[in-house]
Amino acid sequence: MRIVVVTGMSGGGKSTALKMLEDMGYYCVDNLPAFLIEKFIELINLPGNQVQKVAMGLDVRSGQSFEDVDFAVGKLREAGYQIEILFMDAAENVLIKRYKETRRIHPLSPDGRVEDGVRDERKILEKIRQHADYIIDTTNLLTRELKEELERIFILEKEYNSLMVSVMSFGFKYGIPADADLVFDVRFLPNPFYIEELKTKTGNDKEVHDFVMNCDEAEVFRDKLIDMVRFLIPNYVKEGKNRLVIAIGCTGGKHRSVTFANELYQGIKGQAACGLKLYHRDIKA
Repeated sequence: MRIVVVTGMSGGGKSTALKMLEDMGYYCVDNLPAFLIEKFIELINLPGNQVQKVAMGLDVRSGQSFEDVDFAVGKLREAGYQIEILFMDAAENVLIKRYKETRRIHPLSPDGRVEDGVRDERKILEKIRQHADYIIDTTNLLTRELKEELERIFILEKEYNSLMVSVMSFGFKYGIPADADLVFDVRFLPNPFYIEELKTKTGNDKEVHDFVMNCDEAEVFRDKLIDMVRFLIPNYVKEGKNRLVIAIGCTGGKHRSVTFANELYQGIKGQAACGLKLYHRDIKA
């Protein structure tokens, strides 16, 4: 039997993940009290039961101690059950924004500020996060992309290192992305903006792509960039990093940066055991 514990920050996507796992054939139960975990698994594992995949949603809503959760999971593992922990997370500012947009009350701060509840919850969940088998950061994930990540882990059973890599194009005229970990400047390349027939197109168009890549400097830079990022990813994984934002900028964020973000994305796609997302921030600015 495959048993998955789904936990994480409120607003991080636990409920969505559980619904997706249910669609993948998992028997799902949400907000299960810690003292019922062991009994629930024993009942679901009785002879004649056809359930082979179980997902349990555990969070702070019930006010339970996560030390009790750790204890219950530990006892199941001692009994020979294979338990996997999926931790859903997101950046603090994104969690706060999600709460404010939905006008929900944070379970740890019913009469206070959402910010305080988010910070208190992170402290409570720190230990179980450290023990998680998979950490999915939904800060920049679309629902479709979250589904792809879950399918990669729980259906395709590919290696997963809990690192989400976001490759982003941007325009320097609109500011460097505040969440960028690595920033690369491709303004040294010829600018399609000054070619009349290319001005209104973007790096997603073949004509612009071919123009940008039609010089030795572009090809050399692309190869060196891909090689460096391929080298960095496993080292970031080894250090326990969960989110990596690689930002590639040009003047307006429509031509050269889009072309190179696409090139980098294709260059590392399938080469590293991590989540991968492509995002063009200023392409419509």
